[in-house]
Amino acid sequence: MNVFEFRDYLIEAYSSFSQSFTKPEAKDIQTYLQCVYGQELFWPAPLVQLNPSFVPSRTIEQLVEDRVLHRSCAHIFRSGKADSDPGVTLRLHKHQEEAVLVAQRQESYVLTTGTGSGKSLAYFIPIVNQILRERSPGTWKPRVRAIVIYPMNALANSQVEELGRFLKSGYPLGAEPVTFARYTGQTTSEEREKIAKNPPDILLTNFMMLELMMTRQDEVDKTLVRAANGLQFLVLDELHTYRGRQGADVALLVRRVRAAFNLDLQCIGTSATMATEGSPEERNAVVAQVASALFGAPVPVTNVITETLQRVTLGDLPSGEKLRSGLLDDFSADVDYKILCAHPLSIWVELHLGLREEAGKWVRAYPKTLQEASLDLAGLTGLDLTFCLQRLKEFLLLAYRTQLERNNARSRLFAFRLHQFISGAGDLFSTLEPAEKRYLDVHGQRFQPGDTSKRLFNLVFCRECGQEYFPIWAEGTKNALTGLKSRELNDRHQEDQNNEDLKFGFLMLDPENWSPIRVRSRSSSMTLSLRT
Repeated sequence: MNVFEFRDYLIEAYSSFSQSFTKPEAKDIQTYLQCVYGQELFWPAPLVQLNPSFVPSRTIEQLVEDRVLHRSCAHIFRSGKADSDPGVTLRLHKHQEEAVLVAQRQESYVLTTGTGSGKSLAYFIPIVNQILRERSPGTWKPRVRAIVIYPMNALANSQVEELGRFLKSGYPLGAEPVTFARYTGQTTSEEREKIAKNPPDILLTNFMMLELMMTRQDEVDKTLVRAANGLQFLVLDELHTYRGRQGADVALLVRRVRAAFNLDLQCIGTSATMATEGSPEERNAVVAQVASALFGAPVPVTNVITETLQRVTLGDLPSGEKLRSGLLDDFSADVDYKILCAHPLSIWVELHLGLREEAGKWVRAYPKTLQEASLDLAGLTGLDLTFCLQRLKEFLLLAYRTQLERNNARSRLFAFRLHQFISGAGDLFSTLEPAEKRYLDVHGQRFQPGDTSKRLFNLVFCRECGQEYFPIWAEGTKNALTGLKSRELNDRHQEDQNNEDLKFGFLMLDPENWSPIRVRSRSSSMTLSLRT
């Protein structure tokens, strides 16, 4: 699939869909909305960013041989594993192995790495390893040993599938080495009772459900709470989402979990970027401080684990002349991986859209739009901007197709992400003035910029004829208004229940018979005309 063509198709479909609800009759409104959509206000230019290459570490089998992991981990954690395929040995990234080693010291830690860095394995491997080490025939009793908290049910659902591939594939039903279950608002009553009767080793939930589980006087919840006595691990996934009042609620919940289950609980947090200011050491200090506040226990700065990246291309940043020559190459046919690694455009793309150097190490480059990247290329090479944009797209697709088989796995030269943000079309606002003179706006401001005497009112349209109306609260009669205020379309409850003269309705300005009437609103005075 060509992701650039798919993006264009998606935007075209959304534009057509969002404009299909309303067909304004007024020419000035039609012209304004055409201009807004033409500026792509609701879908800014997409950002492009390379998926970085992580510094590799030992395989699961090597960690087993070195007695870091339990021997069963070699069968559990395998790449490409399925019921009919045992998969191949899984090689960890450096930051994943660092997390495993910190976890074995029974210390709390935070993994702060980017998207696609395998954060979930950085806590599931230590958890599963510890459960396997403690399991002994005859004395093993089912209980909850780890609780993983996700900010959204969708994340918990995806992890159910991920864990199933590792902990269920290749094992007979009922003979799984480590058990797990999802316990959210989507869990049925029958499933909840089944979980309580046979508690899993790992419980996947969200903080609201964990709060309910600990406070509801439901026998199923009470049974599960008893099963969590002696809890060893508490994981907060997407740590950066817990801020403000919600962050305070979660921090208090973690303290209640400690008090109820285990004061020496080992807490683990994962997050994308949590701090952007200062040096890497200063950012890690901020992360450690936030995590300590949430966990209710100290997290040393040394236990903040970041990703370690590496280059895949070979050579120095090319000159403008070499880039120009590289852009003129044919990108329609596949090429050898090693040859493409040394291509001038490969080097420029990786060091421009993939990596940047900070404090002597490689970190992720800031995302850029394709237009911005193409402008840079055009400036360096003297080539046409449109040509550079097209060639950059073609090259990214070629680099994505180019693969190398290594360590029983295939890796692409460049896997890249296209970030497309799409916002709802929202509302249209207007001043109470005749067509062609009124000020139109889609940003939801209160007044026309630079003139606080002109209040902006929300516009709605008839779906049959396209006539525009203003939903309002009005005081007085239609010919003698004493107050006027904008209202939401579906809002029909009076703010002032004691004011019997305050009524909701729709205001339509008469385009043909404009006879000004002076009205004072709560915020300003204005002139308007009503159709009688």
